[in-house]
Amino acid sequence: MTDFEGLVAVVTGGASGIGAATAALLASRGATVAILDRDNAAVVGGILGFRCDVSDSAGVQRAVATVAEKCGGIDVVVNNAGIGAVGDIAANDDDEWHRVLDVNVVGIARVSRAALPYLLRSPKAAIVNTSSVVANVGVVQRALYSASKGAVSALTLAMAADFVRDAIRVNAVTPGTADTPWVARLLAQAEDADKAATALRSRQPMGRLVSADEVAHAICYLASPLSGSTPGTLLAVDGGMATISVS
Repeated sequence: MTDFEGLVAVVTGGASGIGAATAALLASRGATVAILDRDNAAVVGGILGFRCDVSDSAGVQRAVATVAEKCGGIDVVVNNAGIGAVGDIAANDDDEWHRVLDVNVVGIARVSRAALPYLLRSPKAAIVNTSSVVANVGVVQRALYSASKGAVSALTLAMAADFVRDAIRVNAVTPGTADTPWVARLLAQAEDADKAATALRSRQPMGRLVSADEVAHAICYLASPLSGSTPGTLLAVDGGMATISVS
């Protein structure tokens, strides 16, 4: 497919996991892709890499402006950068709450508003945010993370309403537990890694983790000009976790 031919796409958190899979797929479908990440050592295949921390407003402004200057504009923004948190409501102190919300929620606002002037000039503008199934389903030991992703889903719908008349489509994906480096680190910290992995797989009706490539395909579907009549959608890629019970 060449549906992104001639378009410039920015992917935050694109150096690994879902972001890396998305960047590679966008590039394969014709996009000029720029990754914004704190660590771009793994960026390969002609994809541009820019060091950027989405919690740094000035740094975000500089990185986005640099991408637009080098690439001749910005058409697609994939707000994928995010961090996790484990525990119930008492497990994380105020500083951790502020840190996770700052990256996962305010980071989207920083990148999107920096890119907005360029998106407004694009005839095929799209923003796709990475939310999570935990925005819709209560999962144990994910209080802070769930709160941040619930905010991402709500923010996505508000952004979609704000910009639909400006021809900027805003959508989000809500993945289930995905086979990513973050989940691998989470399992490595468990007392019984095999038991924890089995539990993660079993809570998804399909009986396996979601792959990064599967989420990437959903993101590209929402970002593609071929989906021009799809704004304000929260697309589940969760193995049926939010809607199907097999117990």
